Amino acid sequence: MELVDRLGFDSIWVGDHLAFSIPLLDPVVQLSQAAVFSNRLKIGTAVFLQPLRHPGPTAKQIATLDLLSNGRFIFGLGVGGEFESDFSVAGVPIAERGSRLSESIEVMRKLWSGQRVSHSGRHFQFEDILMEPSPAQHGGPPIWLGGRFDAALRRAAQMADGWMSYVVTPDMYRESLDKIEVEYDRSGRAIEQFVSAHLLFTRLDKDYETALSAAVKSLSIRYSMDFQRAAERYCALSTAEQIAQNLQEFYEAGVRYVILDLVGPYEERLDHLAAFADEVLPLIGK
Repeated sequence: MELVDRLGFDSIWVGDHLAFSIPLLDPVVQLSQAAVFSNRLKIGTAVFLQPLRHPGPTAKQIATLDLLSNGRFIFGLGVGGEFESDFSVAGVPIAERGSRLSESIEVMRKLWSGQRVSHSGRHFQFEDILMEPSPAQHGGPPIWLGGRFDAALRRAAQMADGWMSYVVTPDMYRESLDKIEVEYDRSGRAIEQFVSAHLLFTRLDKDYETALSAAVKSLSIRYSMDFQRAAERYCALSTAEQIAQNLQEFYEAGVRYVILDLVGPYEERLDHLAAFADEVLPLIGK
């Protein structure tokens, strides 16, 4: 965290799974510790699998985290579903993940209001509840929703403060953002700024083939699948100049917030982070 701050990045993000192919820490606990190492960096989840949980306890945890970080938390949420083990251990039907996420957002925003609230929905019910203290950010932290399919894009347009994608090309991103904009206008919502974000797998190396090999090895282990074709299509790989060009293409497609996932052996992450800051960041915007 201290290195991330010193190198000039503006946020740090963690993922979420209950039972995954590699060891993974609980994101709320992890970010609670990370928040004390900087008073500048934002912290976020990319993404928190809320359908695995009841929104009441989650609302309490997130309000606490937002307070402990002095309002620096961004709540990235997603439905999950790629790993059935998450839903098995949580005892949640995987087919309900979309409806549970939508209703959870409604419930959490009620509980973050600082008022006594009630709720009667398909999955959750309660009467006359006051949850205090409220989050540091009025109404709760900003919610950015993940997802690539049409249902997820509609949910983001109707309920979220932002959208974050992953494993898409710049052309796919632009098409999805167009769908969100149409649905957003149709819903009649009015917020000051809807954030367009993208989580990008990237590997800085001496050439494309070396970067691709490291990315495929790392991501294939992480996701328990052959990631060769996906890495070739969706990752930003190779030299600083090529990665900067990839980032520029996503910017032109509408991305305004990039979340970097620096892939490769974990023991190389700190060196990779410093190299990215030294070699790629100076090229962005030129």
